[in-house]
Amino acid sequence: MAEEKNGCSSASTCSKESCEGCSSKKTSFLEEPNPNARIKHVIGVVSGKGGVGKSFVTSSLASMMAKAGYKVGILDADITGPSIPKMFGIHGPAVGDENGTYPIVAEDGTKIMSINLLLEDEEAPVVWRGPVIAGAVKQFWTDVQWEDVDYLFVDMPPGTGDVPLTVFQSLPVDGIVIVTSPQELVQMIVKKAYNMAEMMNIPVLGVVENYSYVKCPNCDEEIHIYGDSHIEEIAGDLNINLLGKMPMDQKFARAADAGQIYKVENNYLEDAKIILEKLS
Repeated sequence: MAEEKNGCSSASTCSKESCEGCSSKKTSFLEEPNPNARIKHVIGVVSGKGGVGKSFVTSSLASMMAKAGYKVGILDADITGPSIPKMFGIHGPAVGDENGTYPIVAEDGTKIMSINLLLEDEEAPVVWRGPVIAGAVKQFWTDVQWEDVDYLFVDMPPGTGDVPLTVFQSLPVDGIVIVTSPQELVQMIVKKAYNMAEMMNIPVLGVVENYSYVKCPNCDEEIHIYGDSHIEEIAGDLNINLLGKMPMDQKFARAADAGQIYKVENNYLEDAKIILEKLS
């Protein structure tokens, strides 16, 4: 017996019109959100490597849009290294009912779901394999009652592994923001994230450079401790927007440690706000 593949026998001939299995239509892996979730825009925040302040940029974007009057949420997809709850000063346990789990709401109104809000011990390590981690990220989309959200920011782990792939395939991502730092390997970092998004047909809204410089407290001179920035050149080569260059500032670190990141006035991402509002 001839082996059947894609819905038709390999011993027969068929046309695209007559065989649905041979259709050129792409299979959609999109997951349905929780019935009690009404989310207008999903924005991924990604990086090609760790240690570039991606969670800080995620929380800064969310806080900025909340201050502008929008309803925002953060889906913390960094399962093994969650930091969003700490930065917003929230703790679990998250509760739910027969319709799903409720996100925990920070003082500024940001709705947040993170694995740390479900663990009995926030400091307990999450030692899971990739498929289990990816499944948890899906559940944050399908099982969480987000209700009304204008912008849901997805804070992803670094790299191009299971979680970014799951998010890009399973969630209706409107675009991604790439976070990087001003080091010589910056071009590789940005291009890895950019190329993955292009492969998955996900729009790149732009790039944010973090740790761009430190301002001298005495003379206000900008000190480029990680070397000169090349981000303008790289953004131009890739034809993507430069959404902001953020300095190293002790007030950011103090606010994050105190769980009050939303209280910081961060004007370095105004261009990002313009791009996000254009999605509406």
